[in-house]
Amino acid sequence: MRGSVVNFRNKAEGAARAIDISKLDFSNCPVRDVMQQIGGKWSTLLLEALSQQPYRFGALRRMVPDISQRMLTQTLRDLQRDGYIEREVFPTKPPSVEYRMTDLGRSLFEPLSRLLDWAEANHDAVRAARARFDQTPP
Repeated sequence: MRGSVVNFRNKAEGAARAIDISKLDFSNCPVRDVMQQIGGKWSTLLLEALSQQPYRFGALRRMVPDISQRMLTQTLRDLQRDGYIEREVFPTKPPSVEYRMTDLGRSLFEPLSRLLDWAEANHDAVRAARARFDQTPP
């Protein structure tokens, strides 16, 4: 794909991105690096919850009952590592921990919430397209 330029246009805002694919450094791609974490199965749910208010670990565990304790811990650590959330430990017995969204997390959640709205609005259409594709012989 030498010299291939891909144009992405956001019709809602009139913004355009022209990307020369031949010049991308895929080993250091900022989009892949950022999207890898926020695109995870649990990250968007936790970011959505924390966009509303701070929560303690146990409350988050109850909000997402099908996440394991280990996966909740790891996802929260990953979100904290990337700067989207912060963790505060309270000196109680046993210690309690509260998670809250940072300014960076709030700036991420603004465009992410539009994607989440789109996913909800178009879920039926996506499922129908999958069903049509799955019924088509190879």
